[in-house]
Order: sequence, then C-alpha cells, then structure tokens
Amino acid sequence: MASFVDRVVLHVSGGNGGHGCVSVKREKFKPLGGPDGGNGGNGGDVVLRVSHQTTTLLDYHHSPHRNADNGGPGMGDWRAGHSGETLVLPVPDGTVVKSRDGEVLADLVGEGTEFIAAAGGQGGLGNAALSSAKRKAPGFALLGIPGEQGDIVLELKSIADIALVGFPSAGKSSLIAAMSAARPKIADYPFTTLVPNLGVVQAGDVRFTIADVPGLIEGASEGRGLGHDFLRHVERCAAIVHVLDCGTLEADRNPLDDLDVIERELEKYAVDMSYAGVDGEATPLNERPKLVALNKTDLPDGQEMAQMVRPELERRGYRVFEVSATSHAGLRALGFAMAEIVQAARDLLETAPPKVTPTILRPRAVNKTEFTIRREERNLEPLFRVLGDKPEKWVIQTDFTNEEAIGYLADRLNRLGVENELFKVGAKPGDTVVIGEEDGVVFDWEPTMMTGAELLTGPRGTDLRLADWERPTRAEKREDYEDRKAAKAAARDELEAERRAGIWTESSRRRAAGADAAHESTRAAVASEEAAEGDWADDDNL
Repeated sequence: MASFVDRVVLHVSGGNGGHGCVSVKREKFKPLGGPDGGNGGNGGDVVLRVSHQTTTLLDYHHSPHRNADNGGPGMGDWRAGHSGETLVLPVPDGTVVKSRDGEVLADLVGEGTEFIAAAGGQGGLGNAALSSAKRKAPGFALLGIPGEQGDIVLELKSIADIALVGFPSAGKSSLIAAMSAARPKIADYPFTTLVPNLGVVQAGDVRFTIADVPGLIEGASEGRGLGHDFLRHVERCAAIVHVLDCGTLEADRNPLDDLDVIERELEKYAVDMSYAGVDGEATPLNERPKLVALNKTDLPDGQEMAQMVRPELERRGYRVFEVSATSHAGLRALGFAMAEIVQAARDLLETAPPKVTPTILRPRAVNKTEFTIRREERNLEPLFRVLGDKPEKWVIQTDFTNEEAIGYLADRLNRLGVENELFKVGAKPGDTVVIGEEDGVVFDWEPTMMTGAELLTGPRGTDLRLADWERPTRAEKREDYEDRKAAKAAARDELEAERRAGIWTESSRRRAAGADAAHESTRAAVASEEAAEGDWADDDNL
C-alpha cells in the first residue's frame, strides 16, 4: 500500500446553484399581495489551501472525487436559499496545480495560500427579483447554474534549498541523518529510499533544508529507476550536491564516471515554469551551483579513491569536500559551504526587484459583441450556432416547461441583438438555431415573434405568443354555426313539448326568448365575419 504520494489526479466539482422560487404573497384580506419568491443560494467552491499539517497527497490518492455542497432553492416570503458550504482541501506546501494538458494553473507556496479549483454555480433569481413595473407578477423563476467541474493534476514539489543527488547506496540518506534530525530508512542495499527525504540543517546563523533524490541511475530519463520521478522535488533548490561513493565494491564504477552519468541525467530533465526565479525564468538543474561530497572516506579504500579523483574534480571547477556520514568527518565544512550558497540565493531574492506584470485597466467597449454566430450545415440543411457567455448562461437558467420563461428568454436574446444578427448572416424563418456547443438547445427560428410579453394578458406561467392558435376557415365557421343552430332548434322543440304537456312556465318562456336572441346574435356575427372576408352570403344560405 502506498504511503507517500506526490502526484494525483483530482476530480473536483463545485456545488450547483439553487433554483429561484415562484410564489405569490397571500394573506387574509390580501389574496394577491405580489410576488414573494426568493432567490436560490450559490453553490459552494472547491478550494485548495496550503497547510503545514499536510505533507503528502495520500488522502486524494484514495479519494480522488471531491464535491462541494449545492445551494438551496429559494422559498416564499422572500426567503433566499442557503449557500453551499465551501469545501477546503488542505495540500502540502509546494503543491503545483496543473490541467490535464500540463498547463500550470497555480503554484501553492506559503501557509494559507489558496486556489479555487472549481467555482460553485450561481443561484437563480426568484419571481420577486424578476418583477418590474411592466411585469408585475412573473409566473416563472430562473434556474440555478451548475458548478464548475473537471480534472486537475496535483504535483508535490518539496521546498528544499539543497538537493543531494547520486547513485543508489551513495550515502545520501546517511548524510541527511548525520547533518539533521531526520531519520530516514538506511540499509546496505540499493533503492532503500523510496520517497524523498527532507532534513533541516543549521550552519551558523543560516538554517536551510536538504533533500535527496532516491534511485537516480543511468537511463532515468527513459524511466529506469526512481530518480526521474522524484526530480520535481528538487526543482526549487538553490544548489546541487553530488554525493559520490568512494567505497563502492563494484569494479566497473568509479566516482568520476558516476558524476558524468548523473550530470547527463540532470541535463535531460526539463524544468517546467511552475517555479521561476526573480527574472521569471527557471534555471535548469545542471546549470545551478554545485558541490561535490566524496562520501565514505572513513574506509581505507574510500580515502585512497578520494585522494585520487579530487585533483580531476577541482580541475573541472567543482568545490570538493571529503566527508564521512559515519564519523561525521568534513560535515561541518560541507554544511557551511551549503549555507553560503543558500544565503547568497536568499540575498538575491531580497535585493532583486521581483518581476511584476503591470495591471492594465481597459474600459469595457461600448460596441463589444457579447456573442458570435457560426453558420454550419446538418443533414444538408443550414444550421446557425449562437456562442457566447451570456446566451449560453441564459439558456441554462431557463425553465423550458414554462412558456413565460421561454418568452422571457426570447426577449433577452432579442435585446442582446441575436435576432438582428441572424438576419445579417442569412437565416430564414424555420431554420435551425442552436445556442451553445454540441449539447446546446435547438430552436426553430421564428423571427416574427413580437416582444413585450409583459404587456399581454394571460394566465401566469403562459405566454400568448407561444399559444397554438389558428384562425378558423369559412367552412369551419359555417359548420360551427350549423351545430349551434341545430342545438338551439332541439332546445325549442323540447320547450314546445313541455308546453303541450302542460308544464309551460314563465321561466320557460324567458329561456325560449333568450335562445331566439342568441340565435339572431350568432347569425349576425357570422355574417359580419364573412362580409369582412369579401364572401357575402344571402339569408337563404344562412
């Protein structure tokens, strides 16, 4: 089972916004007190926060799916829904956040540093917030917007000032244990260290951290060994210390060849821009200040080997220290040399002005286009795709089971200029219009729809512009007239039968007179409609 994880893929999703509420205030003696539907609450964010209490990404390795709370729906009596609680995920200091494509999104260094990995969705407005002087009692509300979701990659890069590199069993863990209070695992076989080790060293007034890279061997850049996977932990270091094994028992190895192999592997490693210096550039590992520690000089063969290779190393320009992790010989001098490099790097950070990108404030353009229309073709038919933050957001907020909400969306799109732009790009009535990408909402465009639904009278939640109303034909009107005439004749026959049966009453006489009056009114209405259409009918036909 893994006990140290320095790279995970995290699936995060912000909370969904709550839906707005449709409600009308109703009290005694005040049955229609106006709309009082509250707004929906905003969804919670997923936030990454640096915490010194966290040293590994192991928790996210076992539970990679993290979701924030959803916002609550609005309620009547102007009560807003509750906002979703923010989900705070603690991460170690030095965590780099990347996208799936490798783009660096954030470099989290320093206690309390935060990054919003997934923002929560916005809550929908209730009908109280949508009311206006013209639309006094909206019968609809806006839906909440779903929260952001996606995959991010977390990579842990330890905060170390000095990096110890070398072949397996060169004594890197032993040096850390001898120079600091760290107690890494130490054994007499290769690849003992499976995770990077950190130690804090005090040299005079300078305190710094050292870290080792386990398992760095020849071919690490092609995936051999473990070192290339852990080199990210020393990308922030100020200097590199080559730990060379002078007491190796392998006949085909010597310190100079080990140094050449490690230098080639460091050269092949590409440092990304997640950590850069004051000049905005990241220095490659092989170009940073270097020291050489000839380890295991307490052994007889080790002392002879160190004296043999030291002149060649100094000729190459290295500062060489003969040390022993067992007897602690030479460790004090090596510690002060490390502190000197670290202090110089810190002074450079303090004196050099940081590279700051100036903030440029640009006013919003008056004629800025909030959307674009792309002409496509589907099944040999034209298709017009409307893309833009506002139109796509408005579609998500619309309840398509409510006619009034659909009419409100049409008004918003018309005010934004979508209809005029469709005319310009050649759209015709009946053409297919899609708002959004592949999963967008599909409409059959009807440009003749007039705006101003708030001025039309109709039941709440309906829009008369969307009603299925067709003008009857002359044949349908004549058929309807004949049906009503037959019904009235049957009613008169029934009254006549009652009269003959001796149950004629004054109320029956009035009903008969009312039926005759309704009949004459219907005849006049039909004659008026047909006269307006230019189709004059004589009394015999009626």
